[in-house]
Amino acid sequence: MVQKQTISDSTLVSKYINGHEASLNILINRHQQRLFSFIYSKVKDKDITEDVFQDTFIKVIKTLKKGKYNEEGKFLPWVMRIAHNLVIDYFRKSNRMPAFRNTDEFDIFSVLGDGSLNAEKQLIQEQIFSDVKDLVNELPEEQKEVLVMRIYKDMSFKEISENTGVSINTALGRMRYALINMRKLIEKHKIILMH
Repeated sequence: MVQKQTISDSTLVSKYINGHEASLNILINRHQQRLFSFIYSKVKDKDITEDVFQDTFIKVIKTLKKGKYNEEGKFLPWVMRIAHNLVIDYFRKSNRMPAFRNTDEFDIFSVLGDGSLNAEKQLIQEQIFSDVKDLVNELPEEQKEVLVMRIYKDMSFKEISENTGVSINTALGRMRYALINMRKLIEKHKIILMH
């Protein structure tokens, strides 16, 4: 007998969309612990984590029912993104400071801004993120390469070092210069980072 655990996420999603309700329970049980830990690491409160967790799956169900799911089998990253957006919504509504700092996640605005953005301002920053992305293309190639790997591909400096064939210190130096140049470009293009 084949164990249910061996069924892929994408198969379970398809089965659920086609009316097999139990498939969703398998997906929830499979990813419950990881998702719960992810949300808790942001909000640091068990009750709020429970709420966000439930809201995440309500949104997942609504999206699947509408037939709008198209993530090419990448179910967990998609669910994590929904949870992350709901965490930001929670911070915005409660006017609390997001607990996103001192993690491995890298946010360009923590370097470019004043490092003490509240949740609402952080959302504004995200809206102008595409403007900043355009400026990345104006950087010297070596700096652009490191910046893209670090921010957009979420690679560690060790991985960047291995991929570019330079030392970790060189990679860090290039990142530092990239950020200095980004700051200059932002001033030059008069992109408003703070409201």
